[in-house]
Amino acid sequence: MKSTTQSGPTAYYRLAVLSRLVAAVAGGYALASLSTSLLAAWLPMARADAVMTATMFSFIVFTVVVIWVFAARDAWRAWAAVALPLLVLGGLEWLRRSAS
Repeated sequence: MKSTTQSGPTAYYRLAVLSRLVAAVAGGYALASLSTSLLAAWLPMARADAVMTATMFSFIVFTVVVIWVFAARDAWRAWAAVALPLLVLGGLEWLRRSAS
């Protein structure tokens, strides 16, 4: 299927880009916040240092997610690459909170 016509991008192409945008922004934010929460709890250092280190790491996570989402072959793979780590980190966060 062609992604453009003579009058511009097709509706399918625009929806695919919108889907990737949502995956990058919402999924990137969710992954960054979950990884920050887990890392801040698990780092073996003073609480303030652990929080600052985890927060700085979250910028890397968000950036990598955005790059990956737009580098993936299609929107399905982009969503899968965001959803799988979200499920794993969400499960770990749930276990951490239920153990406390």
